[in-house]
Formats: sequence, C-alpha cells, structure tokens
Amino acid sequence: MKRTQRTHGAVIGSAVGDALGGPFEFGPPGAFSARFPVPGAGGEMCGGGGWDPGEATDDTQMAVLVAESLLERGGLDLPDIFARFQRWAAAEPKDIGLQTEDVLSSGMPWDRAAAVHFQVNLRAAGNGSLMRASTSAVHFAAAGREATMDAARRIAALTHGDRAAWEGTAVFHELIRLTCEERDPLTALPDILDRVHPDHRERYATVLAPDWHPDQATEFNGAVWPCLGSAVWALRTTSGFEGALRAAIDLGGDTDTVAAVTGGLAGAYYGLEAIPSRWTQPLHVPLPGFDGRVLDLADLLHLAHRLAS
Repeated sequence: MKRTQRTHGAVIGSAVGDALGGPFEFGPPGAFSARFPVPGAGGEMCGGGGWDPGEATDDTQMAVLVAESLLERGGLDLPDIFARFQRWAAAEPKDIGLQTEDVLSSGMPWDRAAAVHFQVNLRAAGNGSLMRASTSAVHFAAAGREATMDAARRIAALTHGDRAAWEGTAVFHELIRLTCEERDPLTALPDILDRVHPDHRERYATVLAPDWHPDQATEFNGAVWPCLGSAVWALRTTSGFEGALRAAIDLGGDTDTVAAVTGGLAGAYYGLEAIPSRWTQPLHVPLPGFDGRVLDLADLLHLAHRLAS
C-alpha cells in the first residue's frame, strides 16, 4: 500500500470517526448498531445531538488548527498553536472540553496555563489532547520515533498538565508512524510501552494488553488511557475500517473521541480507500473564529497531503 494511502487514511479516518460518533456522544452502549443494524446499508452519517450530517466536532476542528499551524509556521510553534486554540475557543464552538476551555480562557501564558490548571485541580488526564492528534501524527511520522513522541507530548502539554495525557498522545503518534512504515502497530506495542514514562507505563500496559476489553475499564472513556485502549481494542478485534468504527461507537460514552482515535488508527491501517465514500462525502469541518471557514473532504485531503510531504 502506498504511504499516502495510510497518511491520508489517518487524517480522513479520524475526521470520519468524529463525525459518525458525535451524534451518539454520552449515549448507551450499542446505540449505533441498534439504529443501523445492517453494516453497509447506509444512512449512518445521520447527524443529531446538535450536529449536522457529516459535521465534525471539536476533535477535528482542533486537529485542523494544529495542522495549519505546523504548515504555516514551518514546524512546531507551540505559542502559535495555543493562540489558534484560544481564538477558536473564544468563538464559542458547539462543543469544547471543560478542561480545555478552562485552560484556554485562563489568561495564563501558553507555557503555564495547563500546568497551573493541573496544580490547582489535580485532574487533567482527559482525552482532549489525544482526540486532535491525527494531523500532528502524520506530520511527524517521517521524523522518527523520538521526534514524533516528543512532539506529541509537547502539543498535548499545551492544554493538559497531567503527563498521562502526554504519554497517551505519544503512543498514538508512534502507532501511526509505525503503520505508515508498513509495520504492524499491534505487535510493536510492547516496544512502544518501553518508551512510556515509568510513572504511567503500567496503566497503559493494562489497557493495551491483547486480552483487555473496554468493559474492564476502571474510568470513563473520556479519560485518556481507556480511550486509547478502546481504540486499540476496536482495531484489534475487527477486520476492517467500518467494523472498527462500529465497535468503537457501540461502546457508548465519549463516542466522538473514541471513534476519532479509532478512525485515525484504522484509517492508517487499512488506508484511505477502505473508508466508505458514503461517510467521506458529507464530511465537513467548521472552524469557529476563523472567518466562517468550513473545510470539506477535498480540503482535508489537501491538508493531509501537505502534512505528509
């Protein structure tokens, strides 16, 4: 498979998962299959819950902001990414994580806001940095393991002061990198875990183990480690892009983000051509705070191409 199939698949797959999962957010397990019992029958990009059919949520909106900063600034410019996040948050997007909103509206500088939030609240291990990582993962995939994992941690730290969020995002980056290099990401997990910070290694080893099931999670899947574990489980236990997305959304809970992470992994694993066109054609990404811009599929494909170049 051509590398571009995998890099484009990661970006588009994540956005598709986000838009598919958004209408089912905080719903019960099995809601997606209950509404769409026959795989491939169509109509799944249905909208609802305040979302139009094919509309991506804050997950993909923030991923696009990261991507455009990386491209326009010629690399990793953390203050610029933070400023774009602030501009977006100030425009009152339909959805924004409570923790992310607190950090971005705190008035603190870019290199202190998340750390101070964590010091005060002692809770900052949400999946909000993981959800937006598909574009940065593709951009840094060619730079090697150390560079991509370091970039993941640094971008995550802009909004999440808990290192658990940094490590989960770094694992995702490395999974995408390996997949784009035609290596099996699942068999590489033990080696990746060796690069996870020792304070968080056991937690991630648990949720990424081959015999782990999301039913065993001790926290809601809005937390970073069960979210990543659920996405890897969905990839591991199904046999195609569509099946992985159905499995992820059927878990219930934070369905848009679990599906976005699953879609990024499965899109890289199976390639862009494996993503059903009935899911990609209505895809669109509004960017509140950026002059009413709305990206469509062609825009996202162009973005993915530039990120991987």
